[in-house]
Amino acid sequence: MIVVLDCRCHATTVARTVVACVGAIHRPGTTVIRNASSNYMVQDLCCFLRQLGVRIEGVGTTTLTVHGLATIDADVDYQPSEDPIEAMSLLTAGVVTHSTLTVTRIPMEFMEIELAILEQMGLQMDVSTEYRSANGVTRLADVTVHPGPLAAPFDKIHPMPFPGLNIDNLPFFALIAAIAQGRTLIHDWVYENRAIYLVELTRLGAAVQLLDPHRVSIEGPTSWSPAEVMCPPALRPAVVILLAMLATKGTSVLRNIYVINRGHQQLAERLGEIGATVETFHDQT
Repeated sequence: MIVVLDCRCHATTVARTVVACVGAIHRPGTTVIRNASSNYMVQDLCCFLRQLGVRIEGVGTTTLTVHGLATIDADVDYQPSEDPIEAMSLLTAGVVTHSTLTVTRIPMEFMEIELAILEQMGLQMDVSTEYRSANGVTRLADVTVHPGPLAAPFDKIHPMPFPGLNIDNLPFFALIAAIAQGRTLIHDWVYENRAIYLVELTRLGAAVQLLDPHRVSIEGPTSWSPAEVMCPPALRPAVVILLAMLATKGTSVLRNIYVINRGHQQLAERLGEIGATVETFHDQT
């Protein structure tokens, strides 16, 4: 018997696909998951399930075929692959501060479009010989970015399902566009209203124009100025504001950073290790 599941609904497709996969592995027989997410997290899960002995076809596509098992009895030592969103945030820190910075262990198949756009904008970078992640599957490389002038891309920047630009990496390009010469259109067509939070970059001097709830136009380069900003409730725009503050001469304050702490482990401390001056504090009540 073949069961067909549909994971349609883009904003929650990753979670739906994960639940469907985990449910299917315990059901003897074949389960076909259509409109599945091809996100890096889903691929990582499939890699782990394969090591448990589950046969899964179509990994990296929008149709997964899972051949479930009556029982699973296997001992495996598995390490999740590196995070492309974390990699993009650190690369952005180097780009917007005009620094020479090396980010190691970048998952290349999940960053190829991002790196291609940066190269088109004129970013000078060195990419090491590829090697494998601890999971034995994911291709990794070390990328070193160098300071230099950037130009606005030829076309708008917008996300697409894998192997396109990751939706969670899109906000970082708003910040990079702010230091590039020319006008860039950022189209965040997936999430309702998230693009609105990118307008907060104007508080630091960026020329960001909101065209509609999904699109912003950014004119660069920016002459940054320090400011006090309330942290946006969306994780990626919040990190974008923090990184913009690193590019600003003087002292800026970002308040209510819970959302950043929820999504990044000790980000302030790690930025400090590469030369940033970031201090966290609590207001006295």
